[in-house]
Amino acid sequence: MAWDEGMIGNQENKIAVVTGSNTGIGFHMARALASKGAEVLLACRSIEKAEDARRRILEDFPGSLLRISELDLADLSSIQDFSQRFSEENSRLDILINNAGVMIPPKSRTKDGFELQFGTNHLGHFALTGRLLPILEETQGSRIVTVSSIAHNPGIIDFDDLHGERKRYNKWAFYSQSKIANLTFSLELSRRLEAVGSGVSAIASHPGYSATDLQRHSLFWRFLNLFLAMPARRGAEATLYAATESDALEHPYWGPTGFIEMRGRTGRARINPKALDEETARRLWEVSEGLTGVRYLS
Repeated sequence: MAWDEGMIGNQENKIAVVTGSNTGIGFHMARALASKGAEVLLACRSIEKAEDARRRILEDFPGSLLRISELDLADLSSIQDFSQRFSEENSRLDILINNAGVMIPPKSRTKDGFELQFGTNHLGHFALTGRLLPILEETQGSRIVTVSSIAHNPGIIDFDDLHGERKRYNKWAFYSQSKIANLTFSLELSRRLEAVGSGVSAIASHPGYSATDLQRHSLFWRFLNLFLAMPARRGAEATLYAATESDALEHPYWGPTGFIEMRGRTGRARINPKALDEETARRLWEVSEGLTGVRYLS
């Protein structure tokens, strides 16, 4: 479909939280929502970088309603503190965009000892969603959009070695594991919300191949960015569509629809059958609750 961020409807009186919104596609999500009147909270690990992002958006859209708050998705205590602050300071949450992530870093651990990519990209957002769900439930028509990737296709959730303790560390395999976990989580979240008659919607999206700071750990992929990648602004569009358009509720996963979904117009993205396996989704949910200590919709 010929859709772009300029087609987003009026978002006045809505509050949106965008994780990882100081750079890349997250920055353009926050910028677009603010340009349409939403009050946007930039939830970022670095307050300094968030302040810079806020300044840049205000230069383009003076008077935008922008706030910043520290959130480190690799630290469960930071997620708890952020969620508590947000719930104390706000009476509604219309849009939660689970966007922040890390991609193919050297083998690392979160503060709580999880493999960094799985811990940040999936477990951090799993915990954040659960802690913010009560205020989302109080907001009519609220949405949760979780950003996955075309890299979910080769992904396998290895329940016997989620954190790379038993085998040689393959950073791409663990990135793909985190991304299929994102999509599996979103689909299961939608099923569970529907089962309890919730008014909250859960949708997933992906940015295709977009040129962002995610590729900073790979010289090869930074080089390919020059020739193959979409601009980050275009990469943000599928998530913005999922977050704002009424028609987005008709399909659970949105992304570019060109060659192998790397680029192109926003449309219905393909879901690898592995992400549709409900037994895997149930097990992932239970494991995620156990690891994070955040239990909801169980």
